[in-house]
Amino acid sequence: MFIAMNRFKVLKDATQDFEQLWLSRESRLHELDGFVEFHMLRGPEREDHVLYSSHTVWASRAHFEAWTRSEQFRASHSRSNTGSNKPLTLGHPEFEGFEVIQTIGRHATAAE
Repeated sequence: MFIAMNRFKVLKDATQDFEQLWLSRESRLHELDGFVEFHMLRGPEREDHVLYSSHTVWASRAHFEAWTRSEQFRASHSRSNTGSNKPLTLGHPEFEGFEVIQTIGRHATAAE
């Protein structure tokens, strides 16, 4: 598995707009082979921003890289603004990609 994360430093007075942008955007991730799941995370509040992170799980790095070259990726990122000139973040998101080396999950048993 491969986990792709983007960290966003969202201006404190723009958190509502940032969240609405993500909650109302059309996701086409499910159209791609290898897509597992997506999470948008709200993190700690700092002096000048609130930290957010998008967290996408893929079956492999190759599946993630195919997403970045897809028409769905281009369409998704072409609509990634609010339609206004109001800045929502401090700079660009910071990308981090991770190869999963271990997963521990809770497995349901017949008794549950």
